[in-house]
Amino acid sequence: MGISVFNKIKDFGSELFDLVLGAEHPKVYYHPQGKIKDILDKLPQLKQKYRPTPWLTNSHVHLLYFDLIRKQTIKLAYDRIDQLTMSDGGITAIAWYGYNLPPDTPTVVIMHTITGTPESMRELVRDLNRYTGWRIALCLRRGHAGLPMPVPQISLFGSTSDLKEQLNHIQSLFPASDLYAVGSSAGTGLLVRYLGEQGEDTPFKAAFAMCPGYNTEIGFKNVHPFYSKMMTKKLFKYFIYPYQNTWSQIASLEKVLSATNLEEFEKEYFEMAGFEDYETYCKSINPIYVFENIKIPLMILNAEDDPVCSIKNLEPYKEPIQQMSNVAVVTTKKGSHCAIYEGWRSTSWAARLMADYFLIEHNK
Repeated sequence: MGISVFNKIKDFGSELFDLVLGAEHPKVYYHPQGKIKDILDKLPQLKQKYRPTPWLTNSHVHLLYFDLIRKQTIKLAYDRIDQLTMSDGGITAIAWYGYNLPPDTPTVVIMHTITGTPESMRELVRDLNRYTGWRIALCLRRGHAGLPMPVPQISLFGSTSDLKEQLNHIQSLFPASDLYAVGSSAGTGLLVRYLGEQGEDTPFKAAFAMCPGYNTEIGFKNVHPFYSKMMTKKLFKYFIYPYQNTWSQIASLEKVLSATNLEEFEKEYFEMAGFEDYETYCKSINPIYVFENIKIPLMILNAEDDPVCSIKNLEPYKEPIQQMSNVAVVTTKKGSHCAIYEGWRSTSWAARLMADYFLIEHNK
């Protein structure tokens, strides 16, 4: 009797703690008879509660910890960085970790965040390598990480033609390596657009999109005003001010510089992305227009308290996604934007899910 009462008290205490934390089982949206169901059934994380780090239950604290502390304190030395010249003369790069692993070791190709650099992506690179034992190739977009910009062209979401050239480079170095893809935040726009354009014509065996905004034409409207303003200033700092000579011939530069938030910036910078007008730009880069043509397994992860890529962006696509055989969306109650830390040691719940998902896909 005493043990029974003790266990009830213990269970009640645990439930109360979970309630305070906001710990809940992840929600999963998928086709119940789809091909991806077999993979979901083998992922124990999806059957357990996601318990955020206790002192990171506030979405803003969670995000700022990730952005201001973790990005600055994680130490990682890349094996090499290959600078690549694209067919039009533009410059991109690939940062490698685990480069010297056996040639047939699988490779995870990462598409980074809106202002991503090798330094800001170190934690995800380290975690994926640690959990899988695989090689990591971080694809750097034009203008990122201080790359030269001989051709006046950037894109917040990247270019699928540039990505294809980067993949050709990766495959030329490691032709026996299976490729898996991860997109983080803005990098999901590039990843999903590429997958939709290519259909089955891709070297990727499976893909994972972390914290996407879905429809790029409305996603920026739902970014919390503080982050929208802060990130717009970062875009000026990294992509415009250092390249004043590059942009001198761009007629819309003044309008771009007058932007005070991401929505305004995205509406005005189309010329910098190489397009004549906003409509043509959207038709060429928005992943939503080609989303239903994705043919490989794709797992998507969003946090319901994300202040940057709002969960509201998912709503119009919940039903269509559940009609697709190869796509699953996982949502957590907490996690903020691209952080999703768990436990007292604040390790990445998201990176563990990605790694397990890829390992299961690889060992099918």
